[in-house]
Amino acid sequence: MAATAQPQSFAKLVARMANLMVGLPDYDSYVEHRRLNHPDLPIMTREEFFRERQEARYSGKVGRCC
Repeated sequence: MAATAQPQSFAKLVARMANLMVGLPDYDSYVEHRRLNHPDLPIMTREEFFRERQEARYSGKVGRCC
């Protein structure tokens, strides 16, 4: 079982790196961050998250929550 988990993790890592290289935000990291650091706040859907990141990127606004 561990032998199959490692290639999936590697593929996920490569996909994540490729997305970040072209400026696509990582939704899974966002969800993990919200659950760990802001459990009382709602979590955006994947579509809401992508739309919000696109608007922030092209509006020139840079914001960080923590």
